[in-house]
Amino acid sequence: MTASAKGTSLWENGLIWFGAALSIAEMQTGTYFAPLGFTQGLAAILLGHIIGCALLFGAGIIGGRTGKSAMETVKLSFGQQGGRLFALLNIVQLLGWTGIMIYEGALAASTLFGTNQQLWCLLLGLLIMIWIAIGRKNLGRLNIFTMGALLLLTISLSTALSGGNASAPLAAEPLSFALALELSIAMPLSWLPLISDYTRRAEKPVKATAISVSIYGLVSCWMYIIGLAAALTFGENDIAQVMSKAGLGIAGLLIILLSTVTTTFLDAYSAGVSSQSLSSRLNKKAVSLAVTIIGTAGAVFLPLLDFTDFLYFIGSVFAPMIAIQFADYFIIDRHYEQTSFSRPNLFLWLIGFILYRLLMQADLPIGSTLPAMLITIALCAAVNALRPKYPPIEAEVH
Repeated sequence: MTASAKGTSLWENGLIWFGAALSIAEMQTGTYFAPLGFTQGLAAILLGHIIGCALLFGAGIIGGRTGKSAMETVKLSFGQQGGRLFALLNIVQLLGWTGIMIYEGALAASTLFGTNQQLWCLLLGLLIMIWIAIGRKNLGRLNIFTMGALLLLTISLSTALSGGNASAPLAAEPLSFALALELSIAMPLSWLPLISDYTRRAEKPVKATAISVSIYGLVSCWMYIIGLAAALTFGENDIAQVMSKAGLGIAGLLIILLSTVTTTFLDAYSAGVSSQSLSSRLNKKAVSLAVTIIGTAGAVFLPLLDFTDFLYFIGSVFAPMIAIQFADYFIIDRHYEQTSFSRPNLFLWLIGFILYRLLMQADLPIGSTLPAMLITIALCAAVNALRPKYPPIEAEVH
């Protein structure tokens, strides 16, 4: 199946991914790089995003060329039931991100204005649900206005940081270059199970994917650098305190609210799309709203401040998954969507998952994502070369 002739334009795709990258969570992650200093921190940010965005581009190409959502493309390599496993994992990931984004946004807003954090959680959850109710296709001028405002506000924040004076260094735990690299790769990698939800209906899938990934990568690096510069300039890893010291006030609050809503909307929306891979009877909008409600509840009642382990977990789950997809789609041309399970590929994914976790402990200079993926791709190519090119179609697939 090919993308619809009346699909989304290049402009619309670029706008979506601009909003995805511009978030408090990305700025917050950038502050974790401060122990490396600016030069090494910047190198880790740029190199990690080059690697992560290359993977994101490959995933978007698969969805764009096949016309399938992100989780439907997973079924090409893992079978119908195997694909549902990753759809479920993706929904869990998106539920986690929804809670984290609302928590981070509410914490920043309450710190900036000294008001109740739980009330900000509820307000942000409500705004996200309004975005969902309006629907992605109907946001139109509201989305353009929001992104334009965010761009101007973020330029103001960047200008304020560039004029700041260095303060006492931030007290933070040591961070190796390898783990910093993984933190940089993990953010674009976290969008990997979502990108095809948007590129599959693009008028020009390859160009739309290239523009989406390029804009996301550039803006995401910008957010990371803001966080890094804030930590080094103000001795703070609290973005709200940085905005306060930079004298942004209401402008800072608008950045927090708008960036949280536009980014978290994509998480909740894609959770609804992923639910279709579990059962076509599920309503996408209802699932998106449910994810937002549960995420809001998590933000109210759970401490979600440090999400570095969550980022590493995302990398360990989805890096070997996409490695197998790349091997099947780009190298050996094998599809298993007509089967319930591709047991060899699922077993290879488990090996890749364990390998990723072990390589994290090894603290290699190049990180764990690249070596784990390359080994998984090599194993997948070798194992699948011994299997029939077209496996027998099963009598019934549920």
